[in-house]
Amino acid sequence: MTHRSSRGYNPQMKERLIQQALERRQRRVDTPEMPPVPVAAEVRAPADIPARKYRFHLHPGYVQLRLIIDGSAKLGIANPYFKVHDGIAGVTTCIGGKDYLNYASYNYLGYCGDPRVSDAAKTAIDRCGTSVSASRLVSGERGVHRELERALAQTYGVDDAITFVSGHATNVTVIGYLFGPKDLILHDTLVHNSVLQGIQLSGAHRLPFPHNDWAALEAILTAQRHQFERVLIVVEGIFSMDGDYPDLPRFIELKRRHGAFLMVDEAHSFGVMGPTGLGIREHFGLAGSDVDIWMGTLSKTLASCGGYIAGETALIEHLKFLTPGFLYSVGMTPPTAASALAALQLMRQEPERVAALQACGILFRDEARAAGIDTGFSTGLAVVPALTGSSVKALKLSHALLERGIHVQPILYPAVPEKAARLRFFMNCEHTEQQIHDTVRALKEESARV
Repeated sequence: MTHRSSRGYNPQMKERLIQQALERRQRRVDTPEMPPVPVAAEVRAPADIPARKYRFHLHPGYVQLRLIIDGSAKLGIANPYFKVHDGIAGVTTCIGGKDYLNYASYNYLGYCGDPRVSDAAKTAIDRCGTSVSASRLVSGERGVHRELERALAQTYGVDDAITFVSGHATNVTVIGYLFGPKDLILHDTLVHNSVLQGIQLSGAHRLPFPHNDWAALEAILTAQRHQFERVLIVVEGIFSMDGDYPDLPRFIELKRRHGAFLMVDEAHSFGVMGPTGLGIREHFGLAGSDVDIWMGTLSKTLASCGGYIAGETALIEHLKFLTPGFLYSVGMTPPTAASALAALQLMRQEPERVAALQACGILFRDEARAAGIDTGFSTGLAVVPALTGSSVKALKLSHALLERGIHVQPILYPAVPEKAARLRFFMNCEHTEQQIHDTVRALKEESARV
């Protein structure tokens, strides 16, 4: 047997390895080169497979998108989407070097751009960098993650919480993982797309019930509950398109009586409802344990990005070890977690911002209604729609207001039914009464013109 020396191979072994390498090289030289692989002629799909089934530009979704974009261009309506903002979008925003009064961001309490929140993010970068560079389960865990989750759990009065890198992905992965083909998921007909995507992923049976109609839900539960293993009921705190909320105590009563789970999506109600902004739970004076799954986002009131679930220990521990969207995803970045934590702490210290936001929204809704604007179901809490009745009118109205220095986005079919097309106004606690008066006046005048 040949042994290696303390510094590597012995001289005999080195000579043998060199000789073998030379022999291999010589064999390659002596072997004729393989002829080049001929370039294949264009391969055509079978004649019986239409091009629309393998060409992206013929995909039905893209065809519909082009019809909307091209049709708008023929009407002289500019594309209202993907405008580049030059800085922080708060009460005002800068687009193309021009300032606009802004109603198109979720910065409800003005914490995005607040120096205290920005400083927290900068400090986190200095301490932990811009990424945790791994799934939290393996080596991506940082102290700021747990600080944020403990603060969220304390805010909801529950055992624990878990944060995800995306609000949309939170609903998709949690619903998609926890429920399956033997289960039933009942949801408000106006619930967010992320919930619908989660249900589709789960393979569970899905039944919508009329908007905020707990009596219709009760009838479905009475007829269907015993045919399924687990049943989940999903509602929102504030519905993002309409600005209203459910009678949550009624839904809690139903889920208890029928042995179901209840999930509340608080993306738009946390920081908005209740005397101090603690959400629909505070609004109705409920205990955290009254709801099985509290869900929310960090991108609105909390001036960051991501989503969270709050609830009992068994739920959160289960999700941390087995939910694909957490287990196989990189952990939330340190500045993202730190900015959300700072905004949450500030919100708890500054309830006057919540009161100001609520006052702005109610003033806007009331003045709009007085001006003959259809605000639908809105309660005036952060989200106030102005229904136009058609996508074309919504596009034209949005453009007309932009020309007057007011930035508000249209919501079109298929995001909403065609007759329910609208402009959607998001309020900010720093909007002034004069700004609201001027906006409603412009909205009334331009609505009459288009």
